[in-house]
Amino acid sequence: MRKKLFLIIEPEDGNNKLSAVYDFIMMATIVVSVIPLAFKQTNVVFQWIDYITVGIFVLDYILRIITADYKLNKSVLSFFVYPFTPMAIIDLIAILPSLTVLGSGLRLLKLFRLFRTLKVFRMFKFLRYSKSFDIIISTFKKQKKVLSAVATLAVAYILISALVIYNVEPDSFATFFDAIYWATISLTTVGYGDIYPVTPIGRVVTMVSSVFGIAVIALPSGVITAGYLAEINEDE
Repeated sequence: MRKKLFLIIEPEDGNNKLSAVYDFIMMATIVVSVIPLAFKQTNVVFQWIDYITVGIFVLDYILRIITADYKLNKSVLSFFVYPFTPMAIIDLIAILPSLTVLGSGLRLLKLFRLFRTLKVFRMFKFLRYSKSFDIIISTFKKQKKVLSAVATLAVAYILISALVIYNVEPDSFATFFDAIYWATISLTTVGYGDIYPVTPIGRVVTMVSSVFGIAVIALPSGVITAGYLAEINEDE
């Protein structure tokens, strides 16, 4: 019985119709559950949406726990390890805000917006039912050495740029963190304009920083795109 449940609740593989139906129901539940977050005011309909959807999430969470040994293949230990896996934590975070009792004191009432915001984590449950996400994860695993090198380059670039601008134009940057913030914005070429250099040499540093930033940002984009296409071709 538990084996049949496990084959149903796992992402659909194309051969199990019940699994496909279960995936569709869960994805629809996730979408419906976040609808109230698009409104500032709540009402009875939104409350019932929350009650019903969180009930489905709780049932899904329980089913995954009681079939954890098929998922992790660690016998009895699976039931203790599974709650600490990334997807199980996301499932729990999606449930807890709706189960929190907020009527026990004013201090808890102040946390209402935080709990309401945490419900956004329900959208991460989509990852469990997405084949594309599996391909992306596989791509990151195979390209992790290259991506790690690019990430190291980006961090070094930000720190060096921050040190340079912080010493070249100290009047425009009150703290070193402001310089790091500026370097990060320059790296991504976003350019909010809230912190910026005003001296000629500072502007030269900004231009150089922005040009190199484009190259640094382009590297991981190319690596991920190539890896993703390769994974798609292998999957076919």
